[in-house]
Amino acid sequence: MTLHKTFFRQSLSNEKKRVLLGITGGIAAYKVAELAHTLSQGVVTVQTVMTQAACQFITPLTFQSLTGNPVHTDLWESSASNFMAHINLSREVDVIMIAPASADFIAKLAHGIADDLLSTLCLARNCPLLIAPAMNRQMWENPATQRNLAILRNDGIRMIGPVSGIQACGEVGMGRMVEPAELAEAITVFWQNRCLLINKKIMITAGPTFEAIDPVRGLTNKSSGKMGYAIAQAAVEAGASVTLVSGPTGLAMPAVDKFVAVISANEMLAAVQHEIPSVDIFISVAAVSDYRVAAMNAQKIKRNNHNLTLELTLNPDILMTVATAPNPPFCVGFAAETENLLENAQAKRIKKKLPLMVANWAHNAIGSDENELILLDDTGEHVLPRAPKIEQARHLIEHISTFFKQ
Repeated sequence: MTLHKTFFRQSLSNEKKRVLLGITGGIAAYKVAELAHTLSQGVVTVQTVMTQAACQFITPLTFQSLTGNPVHTDLWESSASNFMAHINLSREVDVIMIAPASADFIAKLAHGIADDLLSTLCLARNCPLLIAPAMNRQMWENPATQRNLAILRNDGIRMIGPVSGIQACGEVGMGRMVEPAELAEAITVFWQNRCLLINKKIMITAGPTFEAIDPVRGLTNKSSGKMGYAIAQAAVEAGASVTLVSGPTGLAMPAVDKFVAVISANEMLAAVQHEIPSVDIFISVAAVSDYRVAAMNAQKIKRNNHNLTLELTLNPDILMTVATAPNPPFCVGFAAETENLLENAQAKRIKKKLPLMVANWAHNAIGSDENELILLDDTGEHVLPRAPKIEQARHLIEHISTFFKQ
């Protein structure tokens, strides 16, 4: 893959950035040489720290030659001031990128183990940490690895990848490190977006709701929560303080400031109303059930030979409630439609007095990892062609930020 070096240079401000590149033991370490070279092309100062395992795959001399800076491998190196390389190095950079991040190193990060220079400086850092996992597919899928990754997400560590593909062992599956060009772009996006919504408080609703019919049955929908969770991640990347109110999903809790789990529409409304007075931006992504049963059965409804009739009553319109209240926050709505997409979305925007409505086709979005969005505001339509939901989320957050620069 050809690296987009010109794009990378132009995407950063004139201010010199500083990256600490941490390399752990994995065959993908050879690819990181290309990343180090790209980062060092006049716009970034790169410091490199390698674990002993990493040195078995590629030599420190390679990275010293590419970055023009010495490579650090020893926690006890005598050249460090007061023998505190783990403090000095982490204080002299704007971000730490671990690539490849092996299963072993991910476990260390998750459990606070500090037994070498790289793990110790990560524990002592006062700057953001990004990791690019890389490992065999079975190691990636192992429950222990997934538990460790959940801990890191909750700790605010951002993960880039992995992706599915052919692995060095010959197997095919998830665990392949993303390519150097994508890592370079991820760092670019991180720097570009980090201050877009600094000091802003954002509340996001995500996922489906579940309306109980009896103790074992209920009304729900196919929403996976992926879009809402991606927006929460993008908002965190943009420097915002994020509260995520989520219906039932199978997704790992993202690294937000506050996570509120709810089940029904009324529970979601209560959670939103509790937090909304201090919120600057409200993004309503959740697929809230329009109806609930008028009266839930206390006992399981038994099957018989007759049809069953349920009386349904309207649920509250959470977005309408927030948007039409006195002094509302900046409100963003989502309209997932199966017909007349733009007409229906625009009608909802006008009815609910929203500055921004996000329209998408329901059949192309629900449960998918990708989406195509159309942003509707007073200036017209802004089309975001089909792309992974995290990319769409970042574009959406960037668009929202423009309303606060006017």
